[in-house]
Amino acid sequence: MPDTTLLLSPEVREALDARRPVVALESTIIAHGLPRPRNLAVAEELEALVRSGGAVPATVAVLDGRARVGLDKDQLERIAGDPSVRKLGHRDLAPALATGASGATTVSATAFLAARAGIRVFATGGLGGVHRDWTSAQDESADLRLLAETRITVVCAGVKSILDVPATLQRLETLGVGILGYGTEHFPGFYLSSSGEPVDWTVRGPEEVAAVMDAQDALGGPQAALIVANPVPEAEQLDPALHDRVLAEALSECREQGIVGQAVTPFLLGELTRRTGGASLEANLAAVRGNVRLAARIAAAR
Repeated sequence: MPDTTLLLSPEVREALDARRPVVALESTIIAHGLPRPRNLAVAEELEALVRSGGAVPATVAVLDGRARVGLDKDQLERIAGDPSVRKLGHRDLAPALATGASGATTVSATAFLAARAGIRVFATGGLGGVHRDWTSAQDESADLRLLAETRITVVCAGVKSILDVPATLQRLETLGVGILGYGTEHFPGFYLSSSGEPVDWTVRGPEEVAAVMDAQDALGGPQAALIVANPVPEAEQLDPALHDRVLAEALSECREQGIVGQAVTPFLLGELTRRTGGASLEANLAAVRGNVRLAARIAAAR
């Protein structure tokens, strides 16, 4: 991709050239995941957390047909405040660049652009995955295939709990995407500290993650991602009983209303926020903050 298409901020380019730690951040949570004006405050907070961990933040977005890795203050404010900003997955990047569109990047688009820029560590909230009705709709997130082909380390709190977590883990295994439980022997449940599903490998510190990344590079082979599954602290998780009850109610309503396809995820997430009085949103943010802090430590450990 030529430099006229993929634009690195001066700070990010300088850090990469000097081999200093950089952490990629997605922009969908800013544009579409949080209410205004709190979204801008959270975006600034997350960048500050990266800096406090000794790394340079690289928030990724597309503005006026240019893919940008690292946003300045005005660009961050535009992503947070412009309601016309689109939501861009990996498949949407080419049309967006060709038509001069502006959009916030999802996990798949952020991972792709960050890896193209030479960034190895990416922090997000939760990944997409296999949907609960896969046998009838065969609906799964583009995140999975993209991560199978992209050498980047993704620090996350698991996959969104509205999804089929066991099926998603099986799919990741099939695709050859490695998973490390960070300080846990169970895969996190996004809003919850545990999904109840075991992980095969557990690490206890950022240096161990960095060592796995180095071993990936030494082995060569397929350019798959590494997932660092970092659970939200139990004290900050959504109450498990409330989570299960509200999710069951939202899934039932989704079926009754005939909501299918891409409309399912935003509907369920919206219902969780509404029916928990915003508690699910706070658990999400707690997870994101923890992931960003850990990502900075991992990037610095390399």
